[in-house]
Amino acid sequence: MLKNLFMTKSVEGIIAETQESGHKLAKVLGAFDVTMIGIGAVIGAGIFAMVGEAAVKGGAGPSLVISFIITAIACGFAALCYAELASMVPISGSAYAYSYATLGELTAWIIGWDLIIEYAIGNVAVAISWAGYFNDFLFSVFGVNVPVWLRTDYRTFVQKGLDLASVPHIFGIPVVFNFLAMVIVGLLTYLLVRGIKESASFNSFMVLLKIAILLLFIGIGFYYFNADNWKPFAPGGWKGIHIGAATIFFAYIGFDAVSTVAEETKNPKRDMPIGIIGSLLICTLIYILVTMALTGMMPYENLRDKISEPLVAGLQYNGVGNWAVAIISFGAVISTTAVLLVFQMGQPRIFFSMSRDGLLPKSFAKVHDKYKTPHITTVWTGVFVGGLAAVSNIDEMANLCNIGTLFAFIIVCAGVIVLRIKDPSRERPFKAPGGFVTPALGIAFCLYLIMGLDKITWLRFLVWLLIGIVIYIFYGYKNSRLRNEGI
Repeated sequence: MLKNLFMTKSVEGIIAETQESGHKLAKVLGAFDVTMIGIGAVIGAGIFAMVGEAAVKGGAGPSLVISFIITAIACGFAALCYAELASMVPISGSAYAYSYATLGELTAWIIGWDLIIEYAIGNVAVAISWAGYFNDFLFSVFGVNVPVWLRTDYRTFVQKGLDLASVPHIFGIPVVFNFLAMVIVGLLTYLLVRGIKESASFNSFMVLLKIAILLLFIGIGFYYFNADNWKPFAPGGWKGIHIGAATIFFAYIGFDAVSTVAEETKNPKRDMPIGIIGSLLICTLIYILVTMALTGMMPYENLRDKISEPLVAGLQYNGVGNWAVAIISFGAVISTTAVLLVFQMGQPRIFFSMSRDGLLPKSFAKVHDKYKTPHITTVWTGVFVGGLAAVSNIDEMANLCNIGTLFAFIIVCAGVIVLRIKDPSRERPFKAPGGFVTPALGIAFCLYLIMGLDKITWLRFLVWLLIGIVIYIFYGYKNSRLRNEGI
């Protein structure tokens, strides 16, 4: 039985499954589309919110620029590995599919289950963040303030000491939930069911808009730049830089989402490497410039009072007009909307791939007759994310997302090593440079970042994996197509 747990699928068999009747997705995306999907997933709540926490937490201060570079290097090694595997195995399963071909079924299941943390759980955090940004935008531009009980969860409401007696009650139960987060998830779910090309076009529009807004902030930041704000440059020393790197990793999550649409790409052998590596490089450059501008235009200690809105804090510190604050708030809304869209695009396709392998119910692998999208998994993902976002706390979700993603990166890097040993002669349209050094460094850097996370995050992650293994034993193992049909 132990041997059966690590049965692998051939690359040919995995690719052949994508041509099966009823399981075929439309190939409509090009290199520009997938690059925009990568940028859309990466630039979001992380740069608009977590850069403040990372600068203050542990005392990274202006040296947060180095933290971003360290995290970019770690993600860069992982990105090269993703690009190699995505060009070889161009299907929608991402790290799940790569693990199936290299490390076996049990590992593939664990990664598939783990990716729920990155995409679905991560999107819960983004949806909660979106609700806050959207309310800030409505208030700063139109003077409209959505009631707190319609834009936060019950626990946060109580922790802030707000009056439960002031909210509506149904059968004596106070009505406190994040209605705004539910609405945005529902709208994007509808768009994703309608078609991948429509979703990608909408994403590209949002990406270009948010890049323009961030470039505006960078320009304002360097106009008000004061070198004295960079003294001392690293107040927390190397420890502060390390903690900052682990914290802002959330800002990089998403470039791997490009690999989930490989099956819907016209020329994945070329477009996947371009999309994965290109989006990471562009986002890293923007992140470094934003961080330099922010820490140069104000003392980082001043971010403590407005840690969740650092860019707005920088503008207000220098007395920039309300017009700029309104634009940045709008940019945050657009950015988080794009992240929500791409993550809601990625998670259903992983479920779709797992279902096609028999590890999840068969209905999850159905494709809509008209729209050619995995509509059932898209709807279920929307229900799960929207429902959880209505009642969850953002801090718990962000750290869990970080550890889940780093774990997936480690497995992908290991997969490159295994496949090079098992199948060295296979065509690799894109090959990560540096031989075994690149994936080995990817593993090492990701482990380094994981060590910067707290113990409670590790505990939650291990409990999550244990639940997944139990589900696999009682459902996935018995229904595996590879085991039952040799497919």
